[in-house]
Amino acid sequence: MFAIVTIAGQQFKVRSGQKIFVHRLSGNVGDKVSFDQVLMTGSDSGVKAGAQLGLSIEAEILSHLKGEKVIVFKKKRRKGYQKSNGHRQSLTQIRIGAIA
Repeated sequence: MFAIVTIAGQQFKVRSGQKIFVHRLSGNVGDKVSFDQVLMTGSDSGVKAGAQLGLSIEAEILSHLKGEKVIVFKKKRRKGYQKSNGHRQSLTQIRIGAIA
């Protein structure tokens, strides 16, 4: 069984027991979190869609970390303008539990 759920403003296709990286969530390592914006579910019997499914996804926070560095480089040719900047996104790794 899978579900498409909105987590921190992004949509993810999740299964029970799956580990995913999402934008930083509030909470400590080991805390349980619940997501109730389930948009669609699917299984062998068929697919159910709609925002009013009434399901929720349970998950456990595994760790907080930073993603890979993204380099932002700006340049205007023939003007001598160059600017370099970097960014690392704050992420949270979660393990999907029960889809109920």
